[in-house]
Amino acid sequence: MHDLHVVDLSRLQFALTALYHYLFVPLTLGLSFLLAAMETVYVTTGKEIYKKITQFWSKLFLINFAIGVATGLTMEFEFGTNWSFYSSFVGDIFGAPLAIEGLMAFFMESTFVGLMTFGWDRLKPGQHLAVTYLVALGSNLSALWILIANSFMQMPHGAHFNPTTMRMELSSFSDLIFSPDAQAKFVHTSIAGYVTAAIFVAGVSAWYLLKQRHVELARRSFRMAVLFGVLATAGVITLGDALGFVGAQAQPTKLAAMEGLWKSEPAPMPFNLVAFPSQREQANHGAIQVPYVLSLLVTHSLTGTVPGFDVLERQAATRIRDGIPAVAALQSLSAKPGDADALAQFKAHQTDLGYGFLVQRYAPDVTKATDAQIAAAARDAIPQVAPVFWSFRVMVVLGLAMLAYFVLAVIYTMRNRIERKRWFLWIAVWMIPVPFLANEAGWVVAELGRQPWTVYGVLPTWMSASTHGVGYMIFSLVGFVTLYTTFIVIEMYLLLRAIRRGPDDHAGAISNDKLLADRMAGYAEG
Repeated sequence: MHDLHVVDLSRLQFALTALYHYLFVPLTLGLSFLLAAMETVYVTTGKEIYKKITQFWSKLFLINFAIGVATGLTMEFEFGTNWSFYSSFVGDIFGAPLAIEGLMAFFMESTFVGLMTFGWDRLKPGQHLAVTYLVALGSNLSALWILIANSFMQMPHGAHFNPTTMRMELSSFSDLIFSPDAQAKFVHTSIAGYVTAAIFVAGVSAWYLLKQRHVELARRSFRMAVLFGVLATAGVITLGDALGFVGAQAQPTKLAAMEGLWKSEPAPMPFNLVAFPSQREQANHGAIQVPYVLSLLVTHSLTGTVPGFDVLERQAATRIRDGIPAVAALQSLSAKPGDADALAQFKAHQTDLGYGFLVQRYAPDVTKATDAQIAAAARDAIPQVAPVFWSFRVMVVLGLAMLAYFVLAVIYTMRNRIERKRWFLWIAVWMIPVPFLANEAGWVVAELGRQPWTVYGVLPTWMSASTHGVGYMIFSLVGFVTLYTTFIVIEMYLLLRAIRRGPDDHAGAISNDKLLADRMAGYAEG
């Protein structure tokens, strides 16, 4: 039996490393394509100002990219160190997209980042532009394969359980890649990165305009960023709705947590605008509801309904009872691999195997599980509602705020009034953290809402962790938090230093050094 303290510490460690890492990912995804757009303008117009713009933002991209790579590598190792049973159970499926990400996307991205950085004087403009686009493609391909792996955890397509090897095996690579969750999540996540980059570029440009530094670069950068951003924000909201629709079909418990649905209601269902969910009481306090909206949002009709936890818990109990024979059959097959009766029993109940694993936490001999133990396991199928509920609303509110911000920004910049709107420029500066908060809230919804599963409906989280001691987990947790905090401090220092110096200072320093050298040479000759 797994030590649940170790499981919780393993979850906390992976959650923190993932959240730290995801501070860097969206900016890399979005800034890569924004750089490509900037350089496209330079190549097509021949205006040196756009070359200068591209080179400046490339410097900030490189800083973020380097720290992002450093934080991301740790997560892949954690699957082997802290989640060994999970890695063994689904390694054939989960490892494939991660391997492709490493061999194709990561190396492709890293190679072309080097060419982009050092190739300005060695490549023709068209060639360098192609390299920049390949950097953007590599960055987003990297995200694609990682999100395919994650989507298998959310919606396990393209695999089956082999009772002989006691592992999940890949049955269809195309089903894995083209899983509805994978495709919707990839597009949604990538475009969220574009929004992040647009707000970052606009915010830094606004700061330059407020300080009256690098005005021409800032004015042009701001305009390109907000035009890029308003389209991206509209897209991310639209595709968020599509992702929610897919999620409603694949993970009804997550949807119920997002909406605070303890009890099923007839259509048309109201939307809980604000509520304070109580896990213990399985009820909401202080709810403010908007009539009809939930049915429209989730089912796109006034007649559609969404099951609440009262229904979902009963369904989970039924599936647990049906999954118990599958677990019992596996135990028999483990002792006697050729047992035909056990194999037939397993095949008859294999679709509910994961739910049988849920009750094994309470009854190691599942055939002796009591009604109370089954009820406890069914209750475990409900995620923690309050953090999922509020994280979802934070994400939505921030998304709408960003859309309103970009609409105003486009209006002001197209009318050439942005420099006179100092109050709005300050808003642009203070908007920089907003997309990062929205991205993190989205991942809390996605990952915490999936609980109690590492692979939804297949493998419970409590079974997935390695059998470490509590002391080891505390030591490694403190170590990773310290290391990642250091990375963030380093990145912030480097970014702020580069922003303060601006695009001209480096060239100016070179010119001043040359002038000083010439003067010294003149003095020597004299």
